Amino acid sequence: MNLDEYATRFTRAALRREGGVLEVMLHDGRGGSLVWDEPAHRELPDLFQAIASDGDNHVVILTGAGDAFCASVDHSGFPPMTSEGWDKLFGEGRRLIGNLLSIEVPMIAAINGPATWHAELAVLCDIVLASDDTILQDAAHAPYAVPGDGVHTVWPTLLGANRGRYFLLTNQQIDAREAQQLGVVNEVLAKEGVLARAWELARHLDAQDPLTMKYTRLALTAKLRRAVLEDLPYGLLLEGLAAVRT
Repeated sequence: MNLDEYATRFTRAALRREGGVLEVMLHDGRGGSLVWDEPAHRELPDLFQAIASDGDNHVVILTGAGDAFCASVDHSGFPPMTSEGWDKLFGEGRRLIGNLLSIEVPMIAAINGPATWHAELAVLCDIVLASDDTILQDAAHAPYAVPGDGVHTVWPTLLGANRGRYFLLTNQQIDAREAQQLGVVNEVLAKEGVLARAWELARHLDAQDPLTMKYTRLALTAKLRRAVLEDLPYGLLLEGLAAVRT
């Protein structure tokens, strides 16, 4: 798929390609930092599916525009929490993480600042770089909603069971240095150097045999993909039961 086709279909991502490297910069539709809104919830599952289906991609960089990866939300466009409204969110929510993990080439996250909404999209990448002002949090859920859209699997897997449960139940914020110590982030860099370092690593991976890189990604994510496939529908069911008002 060429970049014009991506731009026509998706309003919440700017894309850049060099060789086999695809940079995906998430934004708010106007070039600012991504706001988690209805178009983002609707489009990103399809964006990840398109990336996964595009054979020109050998390495993917995932980053954000502006000073934050995603640190705010706009609830205004989401459907009402009825059975019909939740059915739409249930379908999109199942595909969001599932389609991200269906990308069969190495992924590098360049977290450019606070990631308090859907930080799991970044930390699920194979290599995770973070600016020194990064904050990781799951602000979208507990105590206001059940963290059932995959984060109930992702964070206990990455942090360990007890740390993951604490993180989700208390709305804990983890800064970049602590995230590195906990093994969630690989490198912490000055803000202006994060994306450049991601490109340095991406070019190195792009120079390797593409089949070896593809199958390495598949091997490294197999266990997590199985866990998400098994746990995600149940988690979303519980989230919906708590959220739906008829």
